[in-house]
Amino acid sequence: MTSLYGRSKREMVSLNREEYDHLQEQLKMYTLIFESIHYGSLVTDADGYITHFNQAYGRFLGVDPAEQIGKHCTEVVENSRMHIVAKTGIPEFSDSHRIKGQNMVVHRIPIKKGDEVIAVFGLVLFRDVRDVGRLAKRLSLLESKIELYESELLTLRSTRYTIDSIAGVSDHIVSMKLEALRAAASDLPVMISGESGTGKEIFAQSIHHASQRKLHPFVRINCSTIPKDLFESELFGYEKGAFSGAGPQGKPGKFELANNGTIFLDEIGELPLEMQPKLLRVLEEKEFERVGGTRLIRSNFRLIAATNQNLERLMEERRFRKDLYYRLNVFPMNIPPLRDRPEDILPIARYLLSQLSGEAYRPGMTFTPAAEQMLKEYTWPGNVRELSNVIERALSAVDGPYIRTQDLPFYLHTREDSLKAPTVSPIREIQDRAEKEAILLALREAGNNKARASRILGIHRTLLYKKIKKHRIEFVF
Repeated sequence: MTSLYGRSKREMVSLNREEYDHLQEQLKMYTLIFESIHYGSLVTDADGYITHFNQAYGRFLGVDPAEQIGKHCTEVVENSRMHIVAKTGIPEFSDSHRIKGQNMVVHRIPIKKGDEVIAVFGLVLFRDVRDVGRLAKRLSLLESKIELYESELLTLRSTRYTIDSIAGVSDHIVSMKLEALRAAASDLPVMISGESGTGKEIFAQSIHHASQRKLHPFVRINCSTIPKDLFESELFGYEKGAFSGAGPQGKPGKFELANNGTIFLDEIGELPLEMQPKLLRVLEEKEFERVGGTRLIRSNFRLIAATNQNLERLMEERRFRKDLYYRLNVFPMNIPPLRDRPEDILPIARYLLSQLSGEAYRPGMTFTPAAEQMLKEYTWPGNVRELSNVIERALSAVDGPYIRTQDLPFYLHTREDSLKAPTVSPIREIQDRAEKEAILLALREAGNNKARASRILGIHRTLLYKKIKKHRIEFVF
């Protein structure tokens, strides 16, 4: 018969006192570990006779653990398979085992010395199989929540605009939509130029949405709104304590957040000159360090830039680096102003009205033919942004299902003759005359309804009364 660690009794006797004490301490530790197992545990030898039986299992079965030592497992535990596992050497994990009228879940693990099974370890995982059902329900609930959170995260990270959001029928727009699809098929930097309000960000988002990166972040940076001193920390992030006022945990930069996604640098012409070589390096290396940090951070981003400035002129004035320009301008796109493509005015206006009326829970809104003609004849110096603003204002003021000419801002009704020589007058006189004409026109459109006229003018009704009194306006026919 062998004893601890497979030693014979004769070998144990030959141990010196120090070795013996050490082995005794180890034995006590193993016993404590075995007894500290929260669930029922037992060990049998290769023939199925119990060698170890912990207190937790004894309490559950209502037996004295010490008295079970030496008994065959089938005498103590009903339906036991410990002796079978000892013979087959095949472990049984998460097996259902009915004990005392309860369905238990157990592990039976053979313990081998070389290729020989010398013992079997049994562990009751749950006091009742219903615990497994409750756990499964919790896991299912957690999985559902994770799926929901992932869906919400993708929605937040994703873009609002797609290729289908770009309205227009002109050759310019049709060609640009094809260019956007070609740009989406590559990872090359894109430079979108055009006047303010032409829809540069819509094209940027549509490129991102049509690309393989659409499920990853679209990170927007407006270079004209970031203070010069904070540019580097905004783009690259900072470590804790990097500068006075820095957050205690540090902060990831926009390039770090855009990993696997797209970073959109709007108004790139406003990028400070000292930041331009740093941006160029990040574009070429796709790696950077946080402010105050020493660790290189890699980010697999795709860059789209936009500008309403003439970058060629900025380069001549040494306000924009040529090497950065050529690095950004790999895939150039230019959006023409709305005045150069009048055939797009009505398709865009109808699309915007459909979108805005839907958001306002007023579907089915349309323009009257006269209102559409008025929109078409205007030059729209503010481009699509101005058109959207006009429609939104009209939608907020109209009561019925149609937007009519009188629902549109007053300045769309008058077209000054550009060939007429201007008359030089004092500025205050010009302002007063223009203000009076605007009030008269608004009152005429509103049928002398001052509340409606104030909405057309975009001022409070009380202020309108004051201005009517100031200009001595009594009645409008």
